Amino acid sequence: MIYQCTIAHPLMISGIGLHSGHRISMTLRPAEAGTGVVFHRTEGERTVSIEAVSANVVDTRLATVLGKGGLSVSTVEHLLAALSAFGIDNLHIDIDGPEVPVMDGSAAPFCDLLRNAGIRSLPRSRKYLAIRKPITLIDGEKRVTLIPSRFFRITFDIAFDHPCISLQQRSIKFSQELFCRDIAPARTFGFLKEVEYLKANGLARGGSLDNAVVIGEDSILNPEGLRFQDEFVRHKILDSIGDFSLLGHPILGHIKAFKAGHDINHQMVGKILASPECWKLVEFSEEDLRSALHTGAPVFSSELAFSKI
Repeated sequence: MIYQCTIAHPLMISGIGLHSGHRISMTLRPAEAGTGVVFHRTEGERTVSIEAVSANVVDTRLATVLGKGGLSVSTVEHLLAALSAFGIDNLHIDIDGPEVPVMDGSAAPFCDLLRNAGIRSLPRSRKYLAIRKPITLIDGEKRVTLIPSRFFRITFDIAFDHPCISLQQRSIKFSQELFCRDIAPARTFGFLKEVEYLKANGLARGGSLDNAVVIGEDSILNPEGLRFQDEFVRHKILDSIGDFSLLGHPILGHIKAFKAGHDINHQMVGKILASPECWKLVEFSEEDLRSALHTGAPVFSSELAFSKI
């Protein structure tokens, strides 16, 4: 919890790109402390290194897209969310295509692979972005607020005029166990009319009932149905975790979102970074950890975190 981490062993990931429909291969490699998460995007003989930070976001219309030097990597949010859950701060990601493989449309396959790869602590403390004052962003009906909290929490509300979704709300206290069990398996979703439009315009070529929940006029088209009754809001939480990881530091705060998506998530990250009076970077020492274990208090208690501000 107090030290930066990377994976213990390299791992290979291969799968179909949601929009390109091409098979894409990734190699995840351990990285030294202070490296951050870096995509090394190759095309032909050219390789561009793209840091997973907000400044490199180039598009948020259909997914979160990172780009630099004329090359980009799309649909990074599911992988980034899984990395956040496992506390992986530093990682090299070699990728030979324009998007992270969609896998089954969720983050669960990434969690399984990361669990098998193992986690290695690094000899440098981790810094947390502790929220001191509320920050709010409103864009039409969309709204995101970030308030102080002893832990990283997310409360999310969605509202769709469709009988399969309607109103859904869920609130979680972020942890690896909860993420892997309750959030990671939630799949991306789309309406049949939207999917047909995307395919007609050369997108979603790799999309299928095997990697997305497709919603018809009055029913779910996937033969197996939903994994959770509220799978839609759970996936929105998954996306938000990945998007907010682009702050560059794990959050000590409570995100409250209504009808939010990649676009407003990115705007909110920018607003947070532009409002340093509302937060402060904090880190924890071995003494903090021993004290917390001795008293039985959580390491990320308000008293501990905010005594450092």
